[in-house]
Amino acid sequence: MKVTINPSLLAGVLQAPASKSSMQRACAAALLNKGTSVIKNFGNSNDEKTALTVVEKLGAEIEKGNKRIVVKCDGVSVKTNEINCGESGLFTRMITPIAALSKKKIRITGEGSLQFRPFHFFDTVFPQLGVKIKTSNGKLPLFIQGPLSPKSIEIDGSLSSQFLTGLLMAFSAADAKNVTIYVRNLKSFPYIDLTLNVMKKFGMKVPKNNNYESFYFSPKSFNQQYKTCNYKIERDWSNAAFLLVAGAIAGSITVRGLDLNSAQSDKAILIALTKANANIEVEKNSIRIGISKLKSFEFDATNCPDLFPPLVALAAYCKGNTRIKGVTRLKHKESNRGLTLKQEFGKMGVKIELLKDEMVIHGAKKIKGAVVHSHNDHRIAMACAVAALRATNNTEINKAQAVNKSYPDFFRDLEKLGAVVSLNKS
Repeated sequence: MKVTINPSLLAGVLQAPASKSSMQRACAAALLNKGTSVIKNFGNSNDEKTALTVVEKLGAEIEKGNKRIVVKCDGVSVKTNEINCGESGLFTRMITPIAALSKKKIRITGEGSLQFRPFHFFDTVFPQLGVKIKTSNGKLPLFIQGPLSPKSIEIDGSLSSQFLTGLLMAFSAADAKNVTIYVRNLKSFPYIDLTLNVMKKFGMKVPKNNNYESFYFSPKSFNQQYKTCNYKIERDWSNAAFLLVAGAIAGSITVRGLDLNSAQSDKAILIALTKANANIEVEKNSIRIGISKLKSFEFDATNCPDLFPPLVALAAYCKGNTRIKGVTRLKHKESNRGLTLKQEFGKMGVKIELLKDEMVIHGAKKIKGAVVHSHNDHRIAMACAVAALRATNNTEINKAQAVNKSYPDFFRDLEKLGAVVSLNKS
């Protein structure tokens, strides 16, 4: 699908989309909840659809309505020997330790760029937990056979916190006693808070968090009771960041529904917007943002790497050179985002330098409309669309359907705010 964005001014009010990070964690927790779980406020992204399909194959019964999803389950009971996790890195990393609670042999596969992303973490960790594991040189497909037996282990958290999320849930479901997961160099640690919050809401055994360096499961036995859990998916800061940046460069808009107390690390977009001198007003349930004279800023995105694409769009319109740390976190995303951002924004007249772990974005006097490519990366497609809003002429985005991974309504929502958007599905 090709999408053309005309230079546009924005105005209006929009509800932030549902958080796929919250939804995927809720699906995993519902699978492990011995009872009935009711999930509300869910979205319709490809990653969320994949999560529901996978937990169904792992033993859950699912009834989906317009406003709620009912999940009935009695724990992991694998119905198939193959699990396809689509293109979701989070769900693959999270669900693999949970699937390993079963004694069955399971083949875990994926699609698109997920097939080339690293999963060697499991090669090192699973043998220590009694799980047989075979990977394709550290990549998918994975062949596993449990059951996983919780033991005190030390893991490397530098690649992603998502591996730890899966282990925490699996250890809890296996009623881990007097064991500790020690973690070195944990990245994106705020998302572990989101994981622990979800576990608590679903009545799971929650370990003691010792400054994100270790997670201790007490020696007390924990019998999770059959229960009904009602869980409301929170709104997504990751995707809302694109809307907020769009408002900062192209108009006066209001984004509603975001939780200022959320554990999502990408709420740090507010810090970056403030540093960039954005015209922003934050209230309890809404954020108003409009055009202002933007200035360059410095920002550390090590623990919120998904903010790089919207931050690059923001920095492109800032006077001066913006510096963002954390580039090494971008290599193993849906694309190598550091290089992809440099390439696609370069077509729009924005110079980007990659200096070890730092990205330098040179604010451009004029952003040029251009023909760009998403590289099948949802956040690259959205970043180019936002940058295009005040370009000198039209911008054409190829493979724009990549947004379906996390935010299928993105282009429609831009149109609701006044953007001139043309879709060509041929």
